[in-house]
Amino acid sequence: MDAFYAAVETLSNPTLKGKPMAVGSMSMISTANYEARKFGVRSAMPGFIARKLCPELIFVPVDFNKYNYYSDLTRKVFQRYDPNFIAGSLDEAYLDITEVCRERNVKSEEIAQEIRVSVYEETGLTCSAGVAPNRLLAKVCSDINKPNGQYVLPNDRLAVMTFISSLPIRKIGGIGKVTEQILKEVFGINTCEQMLDKSSYLCALFSQSTAG
Repeated sequence: MDAFYAAVETLSNPTLKGKPMAVGSMSMISTANYEARKFGVRSAMPGFIARKLCPELIFVPVDFNKYNYYSDLTRKVFQRYDPNFIAGSLDEAYLDITEVCRERNVKSEEIAQEIRVSVYEETGLTCSAGVAPNRLLAKVCSDINKPNGQYVLPNDRLAVMTFISSLPIRKIGGIGKVTEQILKEVFGINTCEQMLDKSSYLCALFSQSTAG
């Protein structure tokens, strides 16, 4: 889903549309709409810092009753395409659309588009999608054409390797700010391609470190 909490609040209060807004408080915000993000406001940012970046920022308190309600609506849509879908969070889900594509003899991008339209029709909210051979890549792909877009990575080894090679290392699950900084400053690794090139060295280095 696209800026889910903020989108739900805007749906509930249309006067917020087009205005920079964050869900949370001065101590911490949960998310921000795309208008606020233009000023550098991000999720998990202290509200007082967000206000400095965007003096006109509007704060809306968190309301999980609303978010759970709309999350349930989106999940009902997902179940039509994959009864065994995995809910990553209230605003994220992973679907295996292999079977539905085969049964209907349609391309994956068509199903992704159909799901996105169905979600909008049922909820009034937009979502973005990523189609890829596995969940990790699908997650990365879903961010490429946000908001309200989709990206399809072909299930082809060359296409996948080409795509991965240019990805920043931060896109790898488990690599946070500290690890990213170490890899960049100590090992000169900025992309997944560089990580692959130095994988043998890194494995040997950290294996020795663990053994010691």
